[in-house]
Amino acid sequence: MADTDEEFDQIFALNYHTFVEEIPQHEPNILKKLKDKFHEKNTYFLCKDGNIIAGMIACCGKRPFSLDAKVDNLDSYLPPHDKIYEIRLLAVKKEYRRTRVTAMLLRALAKHLLENKVDLAVISGTTRQLAMYEKIGFQPFHKIVGEAGAQYLPMYITKKYLRSARWLR
Repeated sequence: MADTDEEFDQIFALNYHTFVEEIPQHEPNILKKLKDKFHEKNTYFLCKDGNIIAGMIACCGKRPFSLDAKVDNLDSYLPPHDKIYEIRLLAVKKEYRRTRVTAMLLRALAKHLLENKVDLAVISGTTRQLAMYEKIGFQPFHKIVGEAGAQYLPMYITKKYLRSARWLR
């Protein structure tokens, strides 16, 4: 889990590269850093190569979620749940894609969710990676949201699925 200023600085740079330059969701800035608006609530999981962050993913269990702003009456689309988290900001540096980085991040995240007795997690899955999200076990529950070039499909995954997922082993 991220906990140092150096790690957070790298997170902001990776966020910028992924969500400004690669997926044009946010406006460019001169610093080439993007601090997530939910940063203070996020728990970040990192995969590092020495001191370099190869990839990251974040989660949060405090509402409102980013999906609350994208989907009116979010809970009406979801299966019954007691404890819900939002998963966000999956980003892997290009040179580490098609390696074990994504799998390692997802295993750490799933372990955290299960340890915290989360029974449902939601995600805004980029339409560029829908096959990956579905392979992991996420299920769509709403139409695509977002702007051209930065479109997302609201999806969820259940605790039951996480407990039985082969990719966790």
